[in-house]
Formats: sequence, structure tokens, C-alpha cells
Amino acid sequence: MTTDVIIIGAGIMGLSTAYQLARRSNLNILILEKGRSLGEGSTGASSAICRHRYSQDNMIELARDGILAYQNWSDFTGLSKPQAQFHDDGVIWINDSGGAWAHRERDRLHSMSIGAEVLSSLDIHEHFPALNTCLTPPNLQTGETHDCGDGGDFLFETDGGYFEPVDALTDLAEAASRDGVTLRYSTRIARLITESGRTIGVELDNREQLHSGCVINTAGPWCNEILEPIGLADHWPLKPTRIQMIHINRPKEVIGKIPVCCDLVGGIYFREQNQGQQIVVGSAREEDEREVVNPSDYNDWVDDNFKAVQLHGLQHRIPALTENTRVMGYTGLYTVNQRDVHPVVGSTGIDGFYVANGFSGHGFKIGPAIGSLLAQQITGTTRDFDTDVDPAFLAFDRKPLTVDVQNVMA
Repeated sequence: MTTDVIIIGAGIMGLSTAYQLARRSNLNILILEKGRSLGEGSTGASSAICRHRYSQDNMIELARDGILAYQNWSDFTGLSKPQAQFHDDGVIWINDSGGAWAHRERDRLHSMSIGAEVLSSLDIHEHFPALNTCLTPPNLQTGETHDCGDGGDFLFETDGGYFEPVDALTDLAEAASRDGVTLRYSTRIARLITESGRTIGVELDNREQLHSGCVINTAGPWCNEILEPIGLADHWPLKPTRIQMIHINRPKEVIGKIPVCCDLVGGIYFREQNQGQQIVVGSAREEDEREVVNPSDYNDWVDDNFKAVQLHGLQHRIPALTENTRVMGYTGLYTVNQRDVHPVVGSTGIDGFYVANGFSGHGFKIGPAIGSLLAQQITGTTRDFDTDVDPAFLAFDRKPLTVDVQNVMA
């Protein structure tokens, strides 16, 4: 079989790239997904938080452009009744960097046409009465409590929110199929086939060979299975990493709207889900990320200590939560670029072979923009909802970026 483009993996990167290619070209595009259904990889376990603030201005622009597609999902996908919808809850940043930081970051977001405000403690109490604005870190070692006081000024992204990740995949698969893309499930790649320094296709684990002059690796935590045999895995330390999430049923004592919250004081992030009936919580601490040897075989349960620590952090931020709150959880994987916690995207030293790997927890929100970057490079054409970020920013041969922190909030 011969096709124009082969995409490895049907997560948010693979489907976004396929759709972005299809909406601007007549290329024959084939997606090969090792899972039996959508959402079995990183995307299915994503918190899908859509926030804009990053250390790097180019990342802010990619987030803006990706989130813009989510905010206008029906227009972007061409679906009259898509399953996914953007929840414009806003994103509040709680840290102890002071009011100057909040004002500076608000102005930086404004300069890129992103809605943001600075909220005082009184503003937060008025708009989000469940939240505590204390800036004293909770004791995550012993669980000891302290007397809380109000903080100062906080950054609030009015254009932020969250999106349903698996619904997004379902919609993209429908839009891509409508535009001629073929998706094969339960199909695992054994190796990339090259000849004289260029891509000529892939070989499957059943030894079937599929021929194409363009192959894109969007395999998420399994990306090194493709990179290692062709000598590209040593260029960047892209490590499959286990993440844990907890969620609780929201008690009636927690009143009012809860925005997406990036709580750098407590080392957590959280948001509502299921129409506000639950709260989902993840860790913003680098020490809670656990590298795994085999992404197809890892501990898929949530550690009891992790549950206790995250709940304590959440109770500090939402004091109405009781001590006997029942905690549920799940695990997932993403791929951490251990050098600078940013992805590598674009062409490689092998002609016709492209990568979009190592998103380090940042991937979902920028998925449509990453698809745009790759589609522009491959086809040389532009469309509406495209990003104009320079592809050199995340290029495979770039130098490591300088970032504020080495975690999911970089």
C-alpha cells in the first residue's frame, strides 16, 4: 500500500495534524493508532486545561492559537453539532510572586490579544467564594494546618478554561474522515523504513509494509520506539512519565463557581468537571512525575500518599472541603523532555520524517496550533486558524530553551 502521509498515533497531535493537512490539501493521509479506540494514550487522561501564561512568549502564542480553535470549535472543524465544547471558566494563578508579577503578566497577555485581569483578594471572595487566597504554603509533609490570611493580587485569565479531551478526539476524527483521512486502529509500528537518508514508509509488527515519503511521529510516550532504531532518540531525552490525578464529588458546602486554578503555592492545579459536580486535581510539582521504563506496562493505580497530599493541598485552597472527603483517582502518561520541558516539532535529519514529541504536559491546549505548524511545513500553504509562530522555536535541531521551572507550569 502507498499513501502520501502516514501519521503514527491518533491522540490530539496525530488527529490535529491529520485534520490540518486534510483541510488544506488533497493528500492521501493514513493514521495508524495502536489502541483499539480513541483516548487510550496521553490525551484520554489529560486535564485539558486551556491556559495561556507561559515562560516563553512563543508558547503563549501557540496556546492562544490552539485555544482559539477550541473556542470556535464548530467553525474550526466544520461540524454543525460537535460533541466537545469550550468551558470558559477562566484560569486564576495563585502564587507568592507579588502584585507586580500579576500586573506584568496581565500586560504581557494583553500584548498578545489575550484577555486577562488582576484580581484582589476581595475580588476573588466576591466572584469565587469557595477559594481561600492564603499565600502561606500548606505543609504537604505532615498535613499540619495553619491560620490563613488573605493574599494580595492575582492573575486571572478571562480567556482560559478547559475542553473535553476525548470528545475533541471524536470530533477531529469525524472531521478528518469527512475530509478523506483514513484511521486504522490496533495497528502497531515496528520501524520506520528509510533508504539513502529519506523516508520510504513504515513496517508494522505483522511485517506488513506501508509506503510513504512522509511519516509523522505523534506517538506520545511511545515515540522512542520509532526514534531509537533510526538513531534519533539521543538528540532529546524524551521520557514517558506517569502522572496521577485525583477527583472528588463536590460537596454542597462548596458554593459558587470554581475557575480553573493554577495554585503554585500549594503545588496543585484543579478545575470543575461534569457540570460542576466534581473537582479534578493534579500536581504541579516536578517530584510527583515518575519516569516509566515501558509505557505499555506501568502502575495504573494512584498512590495513597499522593491522594492524601493532593487532598490536603485542595483543602487549603477550598476550606469548605471536609476531612472525610472520598478521593478517587486515575493515572496516565505524558512525555517529558527532560532538557527543557518543551516539545520538539518539525522535520528531522531524515528527509520526509517529522516529529511532534515531548510535550511535557503542555500538549492538549496547543494541539491545533502544532497541527498547523506541521501542515504549513509540509504543504507550504496557510488557512484560517493557522499559527504564525516561527517553526524554528520548537525545531528538532534547536538549542534548549531557558525556562522558569522544570515542571508542567513552565
